[in-house]
Amino acid sequence: MKLFTLADAEALLPQVRDELLAMQACKREVDGLRDYLERAVSKSGGNGHVRDESTLTEKRRRAEALVEEINQRLRKLNDLGVELKGLDEGLIDFPSDRGGRVVYLCWRLGEDRIAWWHEIDVGFAARQPL
Repeated sequence: MKLFTLADAEALLPQVRDELLAMQACKREVDGLRDYLERAVSKSGGNGHVRDESTLTEKRRRAEALVEEINQRLRKLNDLGVELKGLDEGLIDFPSDRGGRVVYLCWRLGEDRIAWWHEIDVGFAARQPL
């Protein structure tokens, strides 16, 4: 496990922010496609036939491509040693050393800098100021 200093973690924030924003945009589009597909299936009248199969196929492929993009971006974060804790909320943890034990430096999308930390066995609600 890679351990970050505060300076190391903050240096990655622009890249992490970009990846997170891109992942959130992909997820919003996937959610919209899923809603469309669910409505189309429910309108099929239970017989399994839909009017425009090619449109549904295209939308399914687009959703699959978006999910793959999210997974690729998640792998980039994981390769950096960063832990995504909540995509919708934009929660990111950076493992760090604090007094000889591993803790998380905690950051949420929209915050200018990393100003919080928490123990590894608790979450965002238990974070404390640095």
